Amino acid sequence: MRGNKASCWVFFFLFIFSSFPAESHGKTMKQIEALDTLQKAKLHGNSGIDTNLFEVENGAENHKIHPQEGLKEKDRIDMLPGQPHVGFSQYGGYVTIDESKGKALYYYFAEAPFSKKSLPLLLWLNGGPGCSSLAYGAMQELGPFRVHSDGKTLYRNRYAWNKVANVLFLESPAGVGFSYSNTTSDYRNGGDRKTAKDNYAFLVNWLERFPEYKNRDFYISGESYAGHYVPQLAHTILHHNKKANGPIINLKGIIIGNAVINDETDELGMYQYFGSHALVSEKTIRQMEKHCNFSPGATSQSKECRKASEEALSNIDGIDIYNIYAPLCFNTNLTVRPKKVTPEFDPCSDYYVYAYLNKADVQKALHANVTKLKYDWEPCSDVIQNWTDSASTIIPLLREFMENGLRVWVFSGDTDGRVPVTSTMASIDTMKLSVKTPWHPWFVAKEVGGYTEVYKGDLTFATVRGAGHQVPSFRPKRALSLIAHFLSGTPLPRRSSKH
Repeated sequence: MRGNKASCWVFFFLFIFSSFPAESHGKTMKQIEALDTLQKAKLHGNSGIDTNLFEVENGAENHKIHPQEGLKEKDRIDMLPGQPHVGFSQYGGYVTIDESKGKALYYYFAEAPFSKKSLPLLLWLNGGPGCSSLAYGAMQELGPFRVHSDGKTLYRNRYAWNKVANVLFLESPAGVGFSYSNTTSDYRNGGDRKTAKDNYAFLVNWLERFPEYKNRDFYISGESYAGHYVPQLAHTILHHNKKANGPIINLKGIIIGNAVINDETDELGMYQYFGSHALVSEKTIRQMEKHCNFSPGATSQSKECRKASEEALSNIDGIDIYNIYAPLCFNTNLTVRPKKVTPEFDPCSDYYVYAYLNKADVQKALHANVTKLKYDWEPCSDVIQNWTDSASTIIPLLREFMENGLRVWVFSGDTDGRVPVTSTMASIDTMKLSVKTPWHPWFVAKEVGGYTEVYKGDLTFATVRGAGHQVPSFRPKRALSLIAHFLSGTPLPRRSSKH
């Protein structure tokens, strides 16, 4: 029988973030709200959210391979509106995963400009749950383009990850971004198991459309709540590979950043980060550590815990908790002419992407919104109503991957306060792993890119110095070096170099 454990202290955290200033985020504050909304729901014992360990959903073996002949060339994108000239191929379109339900997921694919036939295939997933990998991963983080402040034109991302891999972005589950279903129950009830099942069905069909990648080394990457999506999809792939007595998908490893992986340590570590970074007084943090119950089974909290939580509210209000040192966006208007591009990430980028992806000519070029959805494209879904299952931990899945010889990397932008480095370090510590390579700085272009420690069993932990929750947005050069070393299976460099 599946349980329904929830944590009462999560309520106080949600209370804190519900008061963030609307003018700094507006419409696109929803990426911040998505994870918090789920955690708030998990608080209530009668929420119906199953927090048991992830298992492959019943009926997952019944996925159907649909005819794909000729669809690859139909998906080819000649050029996006306002796009500079590029030397790589890009594709976008829908993959039907359930014909009877009218369910199809949207993807965008950027091949490498060089060595595309030998470089691996890398899937990127954003989290939420319910947020778009096109909105964030493709258009603001690691994709080949970023959107100018006019909301009409694009410029090249110098540190795009398709320099080292063929990169696939997927909007999932149905109801996120351009992905859709004609069956209302798919929007009424989402969840981890259904998402993993649908993501797997997408992959096996997409590989039929792009058969040249069937035997290619395959890696899965993502951030935030994709700390659930990525391991759960990897587990599903291993499940099917074992049943088939051979690799249906040639999975080699996973990499997750600022990832939700273990509720108890994620939340305790978050408060400890607040204290260690002078956002909340040490006295308040000591009170919380003394009086708050951070265990998954907690159902009530003391008066002292509630008071400390309220004090935290008054201190956290007014900053971007996803990058505690970043400026906020106070002017959400588009500009007539593009602003000069600077090395610093523009905090209003959400608004530029929203405007661009809702343009009719852009959607036509992307082969998106072909069914003329009744709602705008949004960075995080307004359509999905409930999330029915969310495991309290995915640590057992990380252990499974290590036992099966998969490469596992976990990274943390060290200025993220929502799923901070302290949380991830505490979560990994619960695994009681033996250290292979002790903690040391790693370098990019003569500068410390961050710090890393490698554990026996092929798990690498790395920080990215000066990066917030969306690491490739804030420190793109360091993020590119990180992913390049992950894909090549080489350690992060211990000494400074020119590269």
